[in-house]
This record gives sequence, C-alpha cells and structure tokens, in this order.
Amino acid sequence: MKILYGVVGEGLGHAMRSRVVLEHLLAAGHDVEIMASGRACEFLGKRFADVNRIHGLHMILEENRVRKGKTLWSNVLGGVLGLPDNIKAYFDLLADFEPEVVISDFESWTYLYGKTHRLPILSIDNMQVIHRCALPDEIIEGHRVAFELTKAFIKGKLPGCDAYYITAFFRPPTRKPDTYLFPPILRPEILAARPSDGDHLLVYQSGPNEALAAALARAGVEARIYGMRPGLTEEARDGNLRFRPFSEAGFIDDLASCRGVIAGGGFTLMGEAVYLHKPMLSVPLAGQFEQVLNARYLEREGYGVAADDLDDPAVVPRFLERVGDCGRALAAYRQDGNRELLAAVDAFLARAVTPSA
Repeated sequence: MKILYGVVGEGLGHAMRSRVVLEHLLAAGHDVEIMASGRACEFLGKRFADVNRIHGLHMILEENRVRKGKTLWSNVLGGVLGLPDNIKAYFDLLADFEPEVVISDFESWTYLYGKTHRLPILSIDNMQVIHRCALPDEIIEGHRVAFELTKAFIKGKLPGCDAYYITAFFRPPTRKPDTYLFPPILRPEILAARPSDGDHLLVYQSGPNEALAAALARAGVEARIYGMRPGLTEEARDGNLRFRPFSEAGFIDDLASCRGVIAGGGFTLMGEAVYLHKPMLSVPLAGQFEQVLNARYLEREGYGVAADDLDDPAVVPRFLERVGDCGRALAAYRQDGNRELLAAVDAFLARAVTPSA
C-alpha cells in the first residue's frame, strides 16, 4: 500500500514515536513517503530514505519558558518564506506517488492532501487527548484559558480524520467517536533496556536553567544532566552535578539505572520513565498546557510529582522523599511494548483497502 506519512517537527518526541510506526510499515512491505519539518526531518532523514522537508511550527525556549514574541515572528517569517517550497514539494512528489492512505502525527500538510483527495486519514499522536477526551477539573484547574485555547487549536488542526489513535499512560474517558487510547509508543532501545536501581538522578533540560541547577546542587544527590549545556563534547563536573554531552545510548543507560527523573512535561520521556518504572519530577514549560496536563496526570496516577516551578527550595527534596511511594505505584504499570497500537494500525490499513459493503 502507498502511504503518505506526515510528522510535525516541534521537538523530537513526534519523530521518535513515528520512527517506530514507520519501521513497522516498511517491514510489512508498504511503500511510504515521509513529510516532516524541523528537527523531525533531520532525525528521520538519518534512518529513512527520501524524507521530504516541509515548513512547520516551532517554539523558542528560554529558561523553561516559551518566548511567545520570538516564536510568533520566527514562525510568521518562516511560514511566509517556506510556503512556496512546501507547495512545490507536494506537487513534485505526490503527482507521481499517488498515495492511498494518509497517516499524520499532528502534521497538517499531509492531512490537507488526504482531505483534498478524499483519502482515509489516521491520526496518531498524544495531543488529541486534550480535545477528544473528557478531562477532570483537577487537571485543568488554574489553566482554564490555556486549556480552552489549546483545545480550540487542536480541534482545528486535524478535524474529521477516519480514526484518532491517542497514546497516553493514563486513561481518561473518550468523548468523541472514532477515538481510541493506546499505551505510549516506545523506541526499541527503551524496550531493550534493563532497569536497575541506582542512586543518581537523570535530568533532562532543553537549554540553560539556573534555577534547576541551583536546586540540584542544594539537593546534594548525583545528577547526570543532559541538554542544559548545549554543545558539550565531554562531561563537565561541578560538585554533585555531571553535565553530559548528548549520547542516546548513554542517556538510556542513565535513565534505566537512575533513582528518579527530573525533566519538563514532554510526553516522550515521561512515557519512557513510566514504562521503566522510574519516578519523575515534572516541571512543565510555562505556557504549555499539554505539558501541564502530562505532569498533573503523572502525579494523579502516583507515578511522580508535578511542580509549576523551582522557586520553592523544598520541591526537589519533597520529590526525593516521595520516590519510594512513586516506585510502588509504578510497579503495577504494565504494557506489552507497542503491540496493541501497531496491530490497530494494521487493522486500519486493512479496512482502508477493503470496499465497504
């Protein structure tokens, strides 16, 4: 089957999850054309042939906050300049490819192509939980405006798909038809990891964050830190803080053997931590409701602690005190790799090529 697959480029979570589905599709013999933007294009381009770059939205982050002004202007300028290239790429590619089905990981261009050509469309991502599931008041409390704005954006992003496969480590009730929940998609390196009980913390932070560094220094626990000092080529030590250069294998080893995780509210690392039964302190990006939702559900399930910021010096010590309780809650979490979702993808494709009665 000829499949057009779109991947949104903000962050690497969408790309890492899509990689798993793409490898499954290619192993099954499908002919797949990939459209991706930003960092997703670079990530997937190292693993698959013929990954096509398109323009997509992105965020500019500083000190654990979304810089809205810089983000707006960067996207407006990039969108205006990138639009002709996007259109040309589509005409050049799809005139010959003639896809039979579209799969979109929160990516709009492939979705619009599918709608225009009346193709079956499958949405696979974690964001649709905000629009297509019923969220309790305790998850939304204090962030009602951000919730409504995010929900409206997601509602208009990919409306009217034939099915929505939502990945989540929690299970809110669905409120829309054709909506199905699955466990998080896990890369094979995580599935192969063997968890152990170490004493260190695994810390992931996108860019400098002095408040977090100070909080970790006060805690006195060994912290293996990724992303806080971009461009490192070798480890730098400062007391109990170990700033490490990026290494996928090293990161996964440190994750699998850590005492606990400290990071933002991104879904991918959170899902991996839950799968490996690692308690997590989540400090969501300011202004990002999706990350707030993830963090609050993490705490609601008993798998970790959510904190709005690190201004309170007791946040990290409080998390360390709760590591044991969180570990006991996580011990009950189970998922059978990616089998459930990949089987559902196969079933969707089978229905897409079967004429309706």
